[in-house]
Amino acid sequence: MQQNSLGTLFDVSALTLGGGGIGQVWGETTQEEAVATVHEAYNGGVTFFDMAPMYGDGEAERVLGLAFADGYPDGVRVTTKCMIGPVAPDDIEARLTESLRVSCERLRREHIDVFILHGFIIPDGWQAATRPAVVPHIAIERSIYTNVVVPVFESWIVSGRISAFGVTAASITESNLGVLADETAPSVVQCIANVLDSPGNMAISDETPDPRSVISSAHDAGIGVMGIRAVAAGALATAIDREVKPHSAEARDFQRAAAFRTFAADSSVSPAALAHRYALSMPGVDTVVLGVKNREELNECLQAEAASRFSPTEMNDIDALVRQGE
Repeated sequence: MQQNSLGTLFDVSALTLGGGGIGQVWGETTQEEAVATVHEAYNGGVTFFDMAPMYGDGEAERVLGLAFADGYPDGVRVTTKCMIGPVAPDDIEARLTESLRVSCERLRREHIDVFILHGFIIPDGWQAATRPAVVPHIAIERSIYTNVVVPVFESWIVSGRISAFGVTAASITESNLGVLADETAPSVVQCIANVLDSPGNMAISDETPDPRSVISSAHDAGIGVMGIRAVAAGALATAIDREVKPHSAEARDFQRAAAFRTFAADSSVSPAALAHRYALSMPGVDTVVLGVKNREELNECLQAEAASRFSPTEMNDIDALVRQGE
């Protein structure tokens, strides 16, 4: 599998196995199948694993710990995360520290390669949220991030508990770009990377998403880019494999992708394989995080990675096709 430099940190595989699928966020699986999926991913060349406590209430981390119960092979890199939630600033360090401790216990590791702030960074006093009741649970204000969270991460790097920190850059463009320009910038960002440029149900504002500007800016700054939501939470697959509401973001995206699915059928590939190949071909994306939950879905992604990357002309043609179908 192709290896890419994750910003200025270290080399990682072009595909990252995410914890959403093996943590049963994206449909049902079994722990046995999830562990087997981790093994097959590693045997297929995957060396980067992206975990979080929220993926199945710790299940994804437990699965990875079980899969590598005899020790992690050399070259395997692991992330985990923490969603701070509505916690008083004075309690944030304790919240982060406890999250790291429990994650390491489940993962059977003493060190995390990249610890990622799970959730969004928003401007101080921001009042334009489309989901105001949810925002306090999934976002923190810019000043709290800068003055409280970053110092905690820096102290962990000095003490050797983590190698680097990252953020989820999928909220509003102003905040995403601002964080990249900080004096103490994250070493890694997770960005939306799909043909629809859609954050799906992650969206918290009505602005037109512009994840490609964030990807480009991060790449130019030497910040590693992990592409997420390559299949737009299932909207770019043949069918969404879980129940969603008719007017949900995923249902709307699925309708938007009708022409994309037709193109995939005409090309004799599955929409999911085409979507992953597209994400892998996006300029500036160092690794694409997979949400697969079993070996069958994984192998489709491995085959997509083994194919050649799309040329700029082919990418433009696919983009135009999607725009025409909207």
